[in-house]
Amino acid sequence: MIIHSMQKSVKIMSCVMALALLWLSAGPLASVSAAEAGATVRVNGENAKLSDSIITQKNRMYVPAARIATMLGAEISWDSNNEELTIDTAYNDEIVFGNGVPVVYFNDNRYKMDAVPFMEDGRMYVPLRQLADVLHADLTWDTDSNTAKLTDVDRAAVTDEYGLAEISKEYGISAATLLKRNGLNSKDQVKPGTKLKVVIPSFLDNPASSYSQSDLTLLAKISQIEAGRDSYEGQLAIANVILNRVKDSRFPDSIHDVIYSGKQFPPAHNGLLDKSKPNDSALRAAKDALNGRNNVYDAVYFYNPNVTRGSFWSSLEVVARIGGHNFAR
Repeated sequence: MIIHSMQKSVKIMSCVMALALLWLSAGPLASVSAAEAGATVRVNGENAKLSDSIITQKNRMYVPAARIATMLGAEISWDSNNEELTIDTAYNDEIVFGNGVPVVYFNDNRYKMDAVPFMEDGRMYVPLRQLADVLHADLTWDTDSNTAKLTDVDRAAVTDEYGLAEISKEYGISAATLLKRNGLNSKDQVKPGTKLKVVIPSFLDNPASSYSQSDLTLLAKISQIEAGRDSYEGQLAIANVILNRVKDSRFPDSIHDVIYSGKQFPPAHNGLLDKSKPNDSALRAAKDALNGRNNVYDAVYFYNPNVTRGSFWSSLEVVARIGGHNFAR
């Protein structure tokens, strides 16, 4: 009986240790439902009722964004074609999260986040910290109850005695950051009666690289032509090969020059590219690639292994196989 109890205790301890290691590990496959460890989320004192829908990944807590957003007074809309969640907050901010896309659209500006939203069971998951920031909420962690608490933060109301300087000092935020957060260009716009948002998303210091409409269209055209019979994933991979080349010193440093130089892209030289009209899938693939979604890592070549052979191609390292193409470096 004693031996049996000891064996049972060892098994229980092993399970607990395994769960703890999985919780703390940082690999992309290291995810575990936070509900298994008893974690909960409360919004303005109300249980979010997320059941087993909390996920920890790379030491971050992810939650279904729509549920939390609506509890904080936001309106949401879902674009199933582009897999984008739009949140219109109670404080008139508009946020767009894309599946697997590190760039967030925040009031029509683009910023790069340090964590990537993802889809799970048909829901968009976003890191709780970043979600709280864009919803203008304070996030605290109650260790005793293993609970994340979100509380709506009121805007700071400007008066004759309580202006930009005083608000900046009280919240420990520079005047320039306060102006930027509130879409203001000058302190002269901060007048009595103005209400300033004081919760600052961390990504505001990390604007995303810009791109032109012509770059988007050209990238979508070539992605459709080269992978027209493949899925969105295949088109995304083609777009990323081109963008990977732009970043690689061995190739030209613009999308146009990468496509029109060399022999990798025959459609650029036979008139087919100029006549092409990209479909919705190709446009989404090009946009997502320009916004940082990369499914072929640093691959700078692609080829059909059933057609293309030779010592050069066989010497390459294949990083992905999508549709009829190998993607290699």
